[in-house]
Amino acid sequence: VNISLPEETVREIKREVKSGGYASTSEFFREALRSWKRARFLAELEQSRKEIAAGKGKVLHSLKDLR
Repeated sequence: VNISLPEETVREIKREVKSGGYASTSEFFREALRSWKRARFLAELEQSRKEIAAGKGKVLHSLKDLR
């Protein structure tokens, strides 16, 4: 995967790696991806909580109902 970033962003990432915040640039982006996934999951969870509170939750009788 190749991405293009503004030079200032590249410098910020390199500074963070150099300061020991991350082992490598790749680790910086892996952590960014994990954070993004976590935020997306939490947003979906909050939406589900709102639906349940509004009485719109889905009743599951078995794991097959998750499909």
